[in-house]
This record gives sequence, C-alpha cells and structure tokens, in this order.
Amino acid sequence: MQHIGAAVAGTGFIGPVHVEGLQRLGVNVRGILGSSPEKSKRACQQMGLDVAYSSFDEILQDDSVDVVHLAVPNVLHFDMSKRALEAGKHVMCEKPLAMVAEESEELVRIAKASGKAAAVCYNQRFYPLNLEARARIAGGEIGDVFTIKGSYVQDWLLYDTDYNWRVLSEQGGELRAISDIGTHWMDLVCSISGLEVEAVFADLKTVHPVRKRPLGEIATFTSGGGNQETEPIPITTDDSGAVLFRFKGGQRGILWVSQVTAGRKNNMQYEIAGSKGAFHWHSQTPNSLWIGHRDKANEVLTRDPGFMTDMARTYTNYPGGHHEGFPDTFKQCFRAFYTAIDQGIPEEDALYPTFSEGHREIQLCDAILESHKEEKWVYV
Repeated sequence: MQHIGAAVAGTGFIGPVHVEGLQRLGVNVRGILGSSPEKSKRACQQMGLDVAYSSFDEILQDDSVDVVHLAVPNVLHFDMSKRALEAGKHVMCEKPLAMVAEESEELVRIAKASGKAAAVCYNQRFYPLNLEARARIAGGEIGDVFTIKGSYVQDWLLYDTDYNWRVLSEQGGELRAISDIGTHWMDLVCSISGLEVEAVFADLKTVHPVRKRPLGEIATFTSGGGNQETEPIPITTDDSGAVLFRFKGGQRGILWVSQVTAGRKNNMQYEIAGSKGAFHWHSQTPNSLWIGHRDKANEVLTRDPGFMTDMARTYTNYPGGHHEGFPDTFKQCFRAFYTAIDQGIPEEDALYPTFSEGHREIQLCDAILESHKEEKWVYV
C-alpha cells in the first residue's frame, strides 16, 4: 500500500501506535504532527519519518497525504475531522468520534458528501477471535442471542494524584470512563452480535471529585507520583459505573466500566449467551475463545487460522502458536480501512468501524449520560 500516503496528528500514547501499525502494513507514512514543533521533530526522528509538520494546515495542504489519522484529544476530533474531509482527505479518527451527537451526526453527513472513507479506530474488533465470534454468530452457531454481559476495567486513575487531560470534561466530554473505554466494549459487542441498543439505564460514579493536577502535563497510563508539585482541580467525569442495555429484539445486556480497579491495567471481556451456546473472550488472553455448551464438554478455541472462518483468517497473519496482540489490532483495523480505500469498497460493505457507527456510540453516550442524571431508562 505504498502508493497511499498518510499523516498522523498526535504524538502521545496512541499516535506512535498508529504510525507503527501503518508502517507494518506497508503504508507510506509521510510525517507526524505534535502539539508543538519540538514534539513534531522529536517524534519524526524517533520513528524515522520524513516530515515533522508544524501545523494541521500543513498536513491538509500536503498533496502527498491521502489519509489523515487523528490521535488527538477528543475536543479536537470534530473540527479536525471536518477540515480533513473538506480538504479531500480520508480520515481515521480515534474514539470517541466527537463530544456530542450533534457533532458526530454532522461528521457523518460531511463524510458521505465528500465521498471519502471515514473510520473510527475501534481496534478491539480486530483481535482475530473477535472476528471469529462475529462470523460464527452470523452463521447461527450459538443460535438466538439472549444476553450479553461484560466489563472494561483499568487502574491508571486509581489515586487522586493520577491525572491526564481525559479527566477534564472540557477536553474529553462529560463522560470519561464510559466514553474512553466503554464505547470500545459497546462497539465490539454490537459488531459481534449484530444487535442494536434500544434503551439504557446507567448509574455512574466520580470516585475522586478532586484530583491533584501536576504543574505540567503527563502522558496517558503514567502517574504523576513522586514529589511533583500539584494543584487541586474539581472533577465531574465518571471514574466507574454500570449500564443496563435493552436491545432491539428483546435481548438484555450489562456493562461494568472502571478506571479505578487496582491491578487491572487494561482488562476487557464479554460473554454472549444464545439458545445453542455461548462465547466468552478476555482481552488479557486474546488468543483464546471459550465456547460454552449445555449437552457436551465446553471448548476453548486457540487462535489458529487453520481452524477459523475465511473472514477471520483474512485478518490473522501468523500461524497457530504465534500469538497476536494489541499492536496487531491496529494493523488489521488499518488493513480493512486501506483495503476499502484502495478497492473503492462502499461504507455499507466495509468491515472497518465507520463514522456512522461512531455516531451510534456518541448517541449511546448521550443517552447514558441522560439516564444517569435522570435516574431512568432512556431510549436511544
């Protein structure tokens, strides 16, 4: 895919992950943009890129760039996605797509009018066994889905001294744990099961209403710690919470999210139960899929392309016994996206997470927030 040029905006935790995934895929990554010229130059040198962009306008004016990747704070997603599409670039945006549904809805309209491919980076879909579960459910292996349960928990914001721009509502939105990691789970189980959420009931909690902000930003998944000077700052975003789901068709679901669970670094799991069987998957053992039965012994499918469906096999690069993990999910998500660009695959036939699906997650977030505030079921 060397004939497609890409640029990445963002040099924090996830920007370099995008660069690495693209380079492994064979995409021509032209350059990178940081929040300052110094950060752009440093990242450019570290990753062996050609261009350290000094501004987003410079990316948009670069005719060698066909695709823009946005790995920037949430508050910037709407404006930068809009400008990139209007400049004739394809867009891969980190989640969540926007701060509120009005913004994401506008982005869907702009993307469709532009004729460009527009994706949200819900990379969790692209663990091979998640694609396998999706194909098997579509094929009727576990019958009619009854229930979905799961969780996504972390501990990087456990202490009141833990701080990152994500805790600020003006930077990340009114929701945080739900928006930051909960949307990953919601996108994943909906894409696997084929179900749509009809209504939600949410109960959320801000564990630390005041956090101690270091005088100077720190990176995601790192702690302020030590004797660094801090200042108190009020926090209104959610640290943890539960959401009940009603799906169209009558199925039920439940999600627990937390960024304050000690020892859990990045732990997502789901269990999808149907009339013939059940699937359970866990992100810390991503190369195993538990298959539950009523009338015979349960099974564990270990990731091996020789025993997987054609669709999942397409996004599995290594033979059995050679594990694939977190960095590989980005490569495979980008593979689906760039294949669609290269072959002109329309959005409705695409496997990558589209702006339309990203908009759905923002609608869910808005409904979850309303439900929490009003303490009632809210229809999406």
